[in-house]
Amino acid sequence: MPEFEMGFSPCPNDTFIFDALVNQKIDTQGYTFKVHLQDVQTLNEWAIAGKLPFSKISYGVWPVVKNKYSLLNSGGALGKGVGPLLIYKEDKSKPGGKPNIDLMRVAIPGMNTTAHLLFSLAFPNVHNKTFLVFNDIEEAVLTGKVDAGVIIHENRFTYASKGLSKWMDLGTYFEETYNAPIPLGGIIARNDIDPNDIKTLDRLIKESVQYAFDNSYKILPDYVKLHSQEMSEDVMRQHINLYVNDFSIDMGATGKKAIAQLEKTYSSIVK
Repeated sequence: MPEFEMGFSPCPNDTFIFDALVNQKIDTQGYTFKVHLQDVQTLNEWAIAGKLPFSKISYGVWPVVKNKYSLLNSGGALGKGVGPLLIYKEDKSKPGGKPNIDLMRVAIPGMNTTAHLLFSLAFPNVHNKTFLVFNDIEEAVLTGKVDAGVIIHENRFTYASKGLSKWMDLGTYFEETYNAPIPLGGIIARNDIDPNDIKTLDRLIKESVQYAFDNSYKILPDYVKLHSQEMSEDVMRQHINLYVNDFSIDMGATGKKAIAQLEKTYSSIVK
């Protein structure tokens, strides 16, 4: 069996999902993997270039890469209450304490991210954007480098303790507008891979997620802790509980419908 290169983020939800697969805790049918742990914007850029045979991506970039890749049913992040947040540092000298929408500078966690797409949907007239790695955005808002920022991942659990305020839950905006769960990220397979290998890997990722659910109630896997970027175990668990759910096992018809809606949204924003 071949060794496949595979990319996903070092965030707890991804390492939780893929731990059993890449560390051979389940029967991988002879498949082995060379793992690339990268932030999601890097993975999006690599997908545009067709670099990896299997990869996590933001659904925001799916319309750009769908001619090169197939979307797997398992391993992704969809759901309600899981979307990115727009945050700001309250300025009591301004009405309402919020930045001026027409003039504000906003930090976004990558050009091709779902977060950018959702922000553009909710704030179509804001164009002064700075693209940063997701874990640099809180600091950019705190120091005044930008007026507001779109946060993802574990920053959802830390911004308030740093004195920052929530402006809008961009995921909720999408959910209420379209009556659909928010598709954040999915797993793709390059179209030059044998369809039988793709089908098998999709099933193995499903088994890996189920293994994680069945075996990580008391003790988080060492693989998750190793790549957790010094966050507390409580934050790791919050992260996993938020982003890993039944849609991660199989997106199903509801997930596919939500992704199709996001594609329509992309088409309406990106002319």
